[in-house]
Formats: sequence, C-alpha cells, structure tokens
Amino acid sequence: MKAIAVNGSPRKNWNTDTLLQKALDGAKSVGAQTETVHLYDLNFKGCISCFACKRKNAKHAGHCAMRDDLTNVLNRILESDVLLLGSPIYFGNVTGEMRSFLERLLFSNLSYNEGHPSVFQGKLSSGFIYTMNVPEEFVKKVNYEALFQQNINLLQRFQGSTEFMISTDTYQFDDYANYEASMFDEKHKFQVRAERFPLDCQKAFDMGARLASL
Repeated sequence: MKAIAVNGSPRKNWNTDTLLQKALDGAKSVGAQTETVHLYDLNFKGCISCFACKRKNAKHAGHCAMRDDLTNVLNRILESDVLLLGSPIYFGNVTGEMRSFLERLLFSNLSYNEGHPSVFQGKLSSGFIYTMNVPEEFVKKVNYEALFQQNINLLQRFQGSTEFMISTDTYQFDDYANYEASMFDEKHKFQVRAERFPLDCQKAFDMGARLASL
C-alpha cells in the first residue's frame, strides 16, 4: 500500500500542508508507505493539448507525454493506491499549480471512446483537502460545493473511492498586526485555530486511514 500527497499550496508547514501530513499519518497508521510532493517546488506546465495520449495505439495512453518535473510524479501516482490532494481556495478555485497538475493527471487518463470514461486500469482511491479563510457558511453562499463535486466526478475515473474535506476560517498570518487585514478578527481567527483546526487535523488523519484501508 502506497499513499502519495500532493500539496497545491505555496506554503509549507501551514494549513494545507499540515492537514495533508495528518492524512498521511493516518495512512501510515494502517501500514501505508507515504510520500509528499510540493507542486510549488516543481517546474511544470498544464496540458498543452498535444493529444499524444489520444493517438491510436499510443505508447503514451494513460501517461502524459510531456517531459518536465511532473513526469516522474505522475508515474509514481499511477503506481500508488491512495492519492491525497490539498489546495487552498484562491478566488473560488484551487491554485493554478493544482489546476495544471490535475489537467496533466486527468486528461491523459480520460478516454474519448464511447462507453469508456477512463483508460486507467488500476484502482486509485483519493481524498481532497480544501482550505479557505472564509467561514463555513460562505461555502454554500458562493456554491463552492459545485467545485468539490466536480473534482469528485473527475477523480472517480480512477475507479477508487473518493472523498473530500474542508477547513474553513483558517489562520493566515503569524501576526495579523503586520498586515492590512482589518476585515478579519484576529481573536476569532486565533480561537478557530486553537479549537477547530485540531478537529480538522483529526478528520484528515481519519480520512487518510480510511482510504488506505480500502
């Protein structure tokens, strides 16, 4: 059993990365080998529509033909059992790096043939962790749930179980006094960090353990 986490946040050891590490700890607790990839450490682009993965009798079927820092990462993911993804929400969506990564992973495994949604032959379970500094009630107000469901639908093409979790009202700065951010109540943010974030960490741990036990 192998679980790989992909951090789509530019910040290490902060909200998204912390939750991903907790999810990996959960996977490790049931015997999985674990690995973390930080997308912002890599030099890569999104899909360039070369269609090498769609050619008849293509040697690249199921594998992106582009060669860059993401190539070996994608290969390791396709050989894994559990994929854990994490991204903050920027302007209503995942980060640009996470989106580019998903293009490369998903399009090469998407089938253009009728009745065959995917060319992937294995089983890859997945969990997506979303972090955001807005309160939880804002999620429904702006319909972030549509984004979450869209990614579930896409990841189901890997024929494994897929789920997601959210962490809202996150603590963004080491010291709010150093930033122009009067719309946020630092005391409230600190309270959420102290009381709710540990619960989110446990949820992430449980998700990792659950997916690695399937």
